[in-house]
Amino acid sequence: MTWAVLVPIILVSLLKIVLTCMPTGTVNWLIRKFETHSRLNEKEVTVTIGDHRLEDKEKLRFINQFNEGIFIKKHYIHPGNEQLFLQPEKCGTPIVIEFLDRDDKLFIFSYKDRIDVVKQRRKKVIAYSLISDSLQNSSLAINAS
Repeated sequence: MTWAVLVPIILVSLLKIVLTCMPTGTVNWLIRKFETHSRLNEKEVTVTIGDHRLEDKEKLRFINQFNEGIFIKKHYIHPGNEQLFLQPEKCGTPIVIEFLDRDDKLFIFSYKDRIDVVKQRRKKVIAYSLISDSLQNSSLAINAS
């Protein structure tokens, strides 16, 4: 009987020690794995507005402005309503970010009070809003609207 109690206590104690003492690299990897608003790297993405592809300084400036954006909230998407988020009625031309190494796309819609981001991975769609004053006031976002 004592072994039946002692062994689970030891195992739970070891699990607690392992989970609370993880290395920083492992914790950062876990956080990046599940974050909604991930940071972009200029070498991993292509940025297009309509038919115009951003290059060099424009692309770097846009990516920096996007990375500085502050996450506001995540929007729930009812199954079957994905197209309402991918092609909203009153938004203009979206800014499209495509990842080179994976099958992901980000559609960015700029409004006066917020930036809406729709992340599409295969058939899964995630939508959220963020605030970025520099991106909202940018000529790129104004040209896209």
